[in-house]
Amino acid sequence: MNERESDRPEGLDPDISAPDVATPDLPTPDLPTLSDEEREEIDLLIDRLPLRVQEAVREHGMAGLIEVVLDVGRVPTARYREGSEITLHDDEVAEQEIEQTVAQLSEFGEDNRAGIPRTLHRVSAIRNRRGRIVGLTCRVGRSVSGSAGAIRDLVESGHSILLLGPPGVGKTTMLRDVARTLADELSKRVVVVDTSNEIGGDGDIPHPGIGRARRMQVGRPELQHRVMIEAVENHTPEAIVIDEIGTGLEAEAARTIAERGVQLVGTAHGNTLANLMQNPTLSDLIGGIESVTLGDEEARRRGTQKTILERRNPPTFDCLVEIQSFDRVAVHEDVASTVDSLLRGFDADAEVREVQDGVVQTVHRMPLRSDERSGGGPAERPSDEREWEELPPAPGGPSKRILPFGVSRSRLEAAIASTRSAAAIVDSVDDADCVMTLRPYYRRRSGPLRRAEQRGIPIYVLRNNTSSQMERQLLAMRGDDMEVDPLTAALREAEDAVTSISHGGSANVELSPQNAYIRRLQHEVIERHGLTSTSRGREPFRRVMVVSDGMPVAAAPWPPQG
Repeated sequence: MNERESDRPEGLDPDISAPDVATPDLPTPDLPTLSDEEREEIDLLIDRLPLRVQEAVREHGMAGLIEVVLDVGRVPTARYREGSEITLHDDEVAEQEIEQTVAQLSEFGEDNRAGIPRTLHRVSAIRNRRGRIVGLTCRVGRSVSGSAGAIRDLVESGHSILLLGPPGVGKTTMLRDVARTLADELSKRVVVVDTSNEIGGDGDIPHPGIGRARRMQVGRPELQHRVMIEAVENHTPEAIVIDEIGTGLEAEAARTIAERGVQLVGTAHGNTLANLMQNPTLSDLIGGIESVTLGDEEARRRGTQKTILERRNPPTFDCLVEIQSFDRVAVHEDVASTVDSLLRGFDADAEVREVQDGVVQTVHRMPLRSDERSGGGPAERPSDEREWEELPPAPGGPSKRILPFGVSRSRLEAAIASTRSAAAIVDSVDDADCVMTLRPYYRRRSGPLRRAEQRGIPIYVLRNNTSSQMERQLLAMRGDDMEVDPLTAALREAEDAVTSISHGGSANVELSPQNAYIRRLQHEVIERHGLTSTSRGREPFRRVMVVSDGMPVAAAPWPPQG
């Protein structure tokens, strides 16, 4: 043994990062390949790990890598997106390796998090009682363009949106893409309140993943609510993006922002809406839950106990999204209505969207169980839900095979039974005579709706996802005498105007006055046929005028709407 080796402290490896240490054979999962840009960014994190850990990670593959865990006295491990956790090396992590890694990172804040400038990676520390770092969680940060595609309709609507989900499911990734969509594609003034630099990355220059959105960093986590208020008071935003609303002060700040007419998109602790309803600190985000004592007469009228739970205020967030996995979300488009239904013991459901490459592929409804502790009961039915027995039977009409897209299958089955309609529910466009959907899906025309239009299959658009709307539509499809839905009439009027102009009729056609939402749909119909349109007049008589540019236009067939 030479002099240099004899002076080495006992227990310290002679070359802690030596490449000649044996690395165990690791299975290589079937994961998608990374682009050069993604690989370069992940390399910035991997290069700061001990050499033997770097080699093991690269041998196993970086695609799908979520985080690398280094704990003193334990073997290094890595976790991948498919749920596997692997051992990277058989030798335990030494304190020197932890120190070498920490030395290459930015300074750790009070939240025990550090990063790498201009990247989205996050390194979180575990300390012992003396404050010494004894463990690191090195989490890979990714900017995935299009990850907010599953909720793009909610983002465009201007409503405030709350994202829920377990750690590592992609909340921050979706939040980052929402900020980019709002700033770049919708041209809104967006401010990101970045508590731990997770959304915009480490350093003073934010990561390109948030687009043109501005970023305000938070010095200490407990000051996040102040920065939220400062953002809306000082920088005139149209939208504010915030990660991890976790305290009562932050919930109160969020309500202040929403009341000022600013669109708020954020995440909160909890996996489901039910979790949030049971959280006394954060339930204010969905209106707050309070105990109310009814009088004897009112309790008898409702058929409930005297003490019940009710929503206290309008919810801070209009919509709530439960992120269940990287390609599946459950959407509550009307939080107030859903919370009220659950508290009163009524049935409610969420819209489950399954996504591939940022595009919604399938949509179905998922029933929610009411809160049995609410004291509510089924004595009162929502006003828009009629008892089936009240609808007179009217059998007859041609048989229909209906594909529900975004519509409650169970409610449609009940509506078919209650109206005695000759109809059956199918699962594929190939088997369908018509499609029944809701307005948001018809506007996007993705998946089955696009294929239905291409094949000329009628698409019936409901105002809302209720049994009464489905019953009305089934009767209309059967030809029963009943009033025509205003949306249907307005869209047909726009189609008739396009047809008239395309066949050499009037140069300009003025449509009937409509509200702003229907006028927007009429503009879309006209634009789709290659014509231009403009709105004229004042509310409530503002209307759309179809303008011909003098060139013939072939009118596409318009499927009947409901």
